[in-house]
Amino acid sequence: MAHIIVVGNEKGGSGKSTTSMHIATALVRMGHSIGTLDLDLRQRSLGRYIDNRRAYAEAEGLTLPIPEYADLPEIEQSSLQDGENIFDRRLSMAVSGLHGDKDFILIDCPGSHTRLSQVAHSLADTLVTPLNDSFVDFDLLARIDPADGSIGSPSVYSAMVWNARQIRARAGLPPIDWIVARNRVGAQAMHNKKKMAEALEKLSRRIGFRAVQGFSERVIFRELFPRGLTLLDLRDVGVEKLNISNVAARQELRDLITALRLPGVTPDF
Repeated sequence: MAHIIVVGNEKGGSGKSTTSMHIATALVRMGHSIGTLDLDLRQRSLGRYIDNRRAYAEAEGLTLPIPEYADLPEIEQSSLQDGENIFDRRLSMAVSGLHGDKDFILIDCPGSHTRLSQVAHSLADTLVTPLNDSFVDFDLLARIDPADGSIGSPSVYSAMVWNARQIRARAGLPPIDWIVARNRVGAQAMHNKKKMAEALEKLSRRIGFRAVQGFSERVIFRELFPRGLTLLDLRDVGVEKLNISNVAARQELRDLITALRLPGVTPDF
């Protein structure tokens, strides 16, 4: 069975699709077979990212490693069993179609609460939650007292992950390895940055996730998407000497892949 990686966060703009594409492409470059799904059926950012990559490689005559991508199959309502949810069936069919010859399946979830996202989280062997370094985003994980910084009750997204963990436990499946990746962390030692780190450390012990460094705010991420490129492709497209920012970004990706602790994966880039 393929190891399933789910990239999820109920808030848009946290860098889910950028994170998904970089993880998937890095795994392909390291020789692993991977299939990808995008559960944001309307916006389809990961799907478009991979479409852009395929089109750019063809137009430029490049051979770039491209993760396999599958859309959810269309099915007839009449084919469902009594009480069966159509989205459950579509996701199950898509995952089953990729399982046969894949080491990993990566599922990119929408930035909203949907049935598809709920079910996908229950399938996760590894859950990656990109989180902007802001207490606005932290609020999806837990409430925090503005007066003394104490952490209150877990919030809506944490509750969904807890529910997914319970479903897996009842099914006798291994627990989810949950990683929260801090994105857009400022370079300076700001007060907010320190407070976020402290709050995440406290919450991680309470609800069971590992907080790791994600991607810093960099212009290059906005420039890569239209061509479907990642940080690992720069030399393939003629960038002979990486600038300091690009080198630092590649190190962040290497550190993230290492932190995921995926079976059989050792970063070699």
